[in-house]
Amino acid sequence: MKKIKLEILGLSPSQSQAGSFALVLGEELGNRRLPIIIGVFEAQAIAVQIENIVPNRPMTHDLFKSFADGMNYTLKEIVISDLKEGIFYAKIVCTDSLREVEIDARPSDAIAIGLRFDIPIYTYETILSEAGIVSSSMTEEEEDEDEDAVRETVRPSGAKDQLRDLSFDELQRMLDDALAKEDYEKAAKIRDEMGRRN
Repeated sequence: MKKIKLEILGLSPSQSQAGSFALVLGEELGNRRLPIIIGVFEAQAIAVQIENIVPNRPMTHDLFKSFADGMNYTLKEIVISDLKEGIFYAKIVCTDSLREVEIDARPSDAIAIGLRFDIPIYTYETILSEAGIVSSSMTEEEEDEDEDAVRETVRPSGAKDQLRDLSFDELQRMLDDALAKEDYEKAAKIRDEMGRRN
């Protein structure tokens, strides 16, 4: 299967789930985004590494790096390998120069570890086409019209059953609006509802 390289585009607090964060990955040579909801501790581990902050004591992911270095393991890549019932799965690919091993991991942990080894993050086309969100470019006039349409159709904040009541066109307008505002968490919920209808 063809692998697609991803890069971290952003990390922001979740609007709907207290104690969660939205990690947004983007394909390196395209305009698709892959939002993943992660826990606060994993978000902290990712943010610390991105900001090059050195904690007073090693975090769990730093311990993993020290252990791998001590055992002469080299990490090659992180692969977001599967998506089942809305849950992402990942693998950490490593080698000791004699054999290659794939270790199952949550994407948040895999990415936090991958950042410490400065290795690439990949996913497969099937996952990106199923769960990826494509940014569409609209003119300013189209955005204004779209915003008005969204205001008319949005019901009180984002319950999934309320999205079910909307037409596909209304969902598409809401998705475009969420992407324009870089509200990837909302966009992911709308994408999931649209995906259920296909």
